[in-house]
Amino acid sequence: MTEPRQIRRITVFTGSRHGNSDAYVQAVEAFATTLADHGYGVVFGGGNVGLMGVLADTVLASGGEVTGIMPKSLTTVEIPHPKLTTLEIVPNMHIRKERMANLGDAFVALPGGAGTLEELFEAWTWQQLGIHTKPVALLNVAGFWDPLLAMIDHMAAQGFMRTEFTDALIVESEPAALLAALASWKPPKHPWKDPQMS
Repeated sequence: MTEPRQIRRITVFTGSRHGNSDAYVQAVEAFATTLADHGYGVVFGGGNVGLMGVLADTVLASGGEVTGIMPKSLTTVEIPHPKLTTLEIVPNMHIRKERMANLGDAFVALPGGAGTLEELFEAWTWQQLGIHTKPVALLNVAGFWDPLLAMIDHMAAQGFMRTEFTDALIVESEPAALLAALASWKPPKHPWKDPQMS
């Protein structure tokens, strides 16, 4: 039987806009409430706008802990959330992402834009390189991630990704199922570390 992973905080990537469907806001609210109800803290980009703001507001309203990490350069164009448990203002984006990666025990991407994709792929690439052994997940709200998943399958089919890494990416449409998958996740084996896989 698989031992549950020790997850205390989850680093969440999501959009600074609300998107064009109420389904995104509702899904983020449901996810945030589920996190707080299970006692998980949240690490995120620190903003008070879009789905980021919805995430933080809902976790805080549910009695949860929220840590925001924001680079100084963004504080004049992206309003920091004023009621976070902890807000860190850091020198630049590189340190922001490093802090978010270090503070979280898992990574979850909710709907978002280019910044969300960039953060997701960095976390997932670092997992594939063995830089960390933390789960990376997508909450697939209303099929939002389906086009990306099709592209990932295409990359694997064309020989650019190993199936052990595509299989390691958690994809769930419901918050409770996603949290259960995070808890039972096992890191993929790396061919360059395991001679039997080469």
